[in-house]
Amino acid sequence: MSLPLIPTKPPGKSWREINQERKALKRQRNEEKIIKREKRLALEKEVEVKAKEEAEIEKKNAEISTISIAVPGSILENAQSAELRTYLAGQIARAACIFCVDEVIVYDDIGDKLDTKKSKLEDAEGLKIARKSCVQLARILQYLECPQYLRKHFFPIHKDLEFAGLLNPLDAPHHLRMSNDFKFREGITMNKKVKPGRGSQVNVGLLQDVSSDKLLNPGIRVTVKMLPAVEGSKKLKGKIVSLATPRAETGVYWGYTVRIATNLSQIFTQSPYKDGYDLTIGTSDRGTPIDDLPDKGVKYNHALIVFGGLQGIEAALESDEQLKVDDASLLFNHYINVLPNQGSRTIRTEEAVLVALSSLRSKLKAENEPMIFKETGIATSSIFPQQKQDISDNSGIENNADLSRFD
Repeated sequence: MSLPLIPTKPPGKSWREINQERKALKRQRNEEKIIKREKRLALEKEVEVKAKEEAEIEKKNAEISTISIAVPGSILENAQSAELRTYLAGQIARAACIFCVDEVIVYDDIGDKLDTKKSKLEDAEGLKIARKSCVQLARILQYLECPQYLRKHFFPIHKDLEFAGLLNPLDAPHHLRMSNDFKFREGITMNKKVKPGRGSQVNVGLLQDVSSDKLLNPGIRVTVKMLPAVEGSKKLKGKIVSLATPRAETGVYWGYTVRIATNLSQIFTQSPYKDGYDLTIGTSDRGTPIDDLPDKGVKYNHALIVFGGLQGIEAALESDEQLKVDDASLLFNHYINVLPNQGSRTIRTEEAVLVALSSLRSKLKAENEPMIFKETGIATSSIFPQQKQDISDNSGIENNADLSRFD
């Protein structure tokens, strides 16, 4: 049987001194615990404040005024060949990009009246099953909007894209080349192992991947804000942000999203914006002349412009069983004729999109208009830049062409 250990007094110290040292040590440990707790609380508060600030920024970004257009997928069925169908879709994409459209809605204006083939497509809201012509139009719109270096990841070989080589490129600002030095880039999360606590590796079209701040599933398209390089480090770092952030912070147009609606009513009911569209415009030769709208007199935050097919919006209304109105003009705030006294009996939808967006530029007034882009890092013109007009060579010919388009 072992006897309990009895604490012995160190030589040269009294019990009083020993007790004082123990109390001082205990007090020191308590102070260290308090300091650690305060640091932890301060860090948690800092994270909470940062999250709150980011939420406010996201909310502010979401309030920026947007323009959406809705076009029927049936316009492809009126084309005479597969090549013309592809090129027609490319015309819609070009018009949307030129006029900085934020959302393109492809809707079915025929419905189930005609027994046609269905197809599948992944849009902003998930997997959709819709009329084949609607899916093909939406797929080509998505393909053209996607930066070239990401297309092989998101668009495998498909019959709908057989003649994609005929299409004119959008040359949108977010289609960045490797030589462009801009603080935002589109990318795809890669299937690479990362250390615990680190974010996903993202391919943004550069020689090396970017280390992000969030761990996401591989194969997701993301918008990355490039962070300043750390001195002495060759690694690229970035922060994953929302799709609206580049335009909100810089004013640069950052492409459009694509949504499929299986009937006319879904254009309105499935709006991605919290309060829906506050301005709706229908286009028809039966509408009032666009000249009757006052200049900059039509205010909006989220505007929607709906175009009809071969038979007009009226035919889409008849095929939609959910809508109980007889007059198509009752669905919109404004029902307009974009080109009164037209010379042709009909204006094709792809022509109407260009005419309407051009004419409405002087009529619409955005409540939260994006700032004007004044930064550098992207090719703002494919012909000549606005600055450096005095530079010339010995031949007297100005040598100020922007060669970034040949990268």
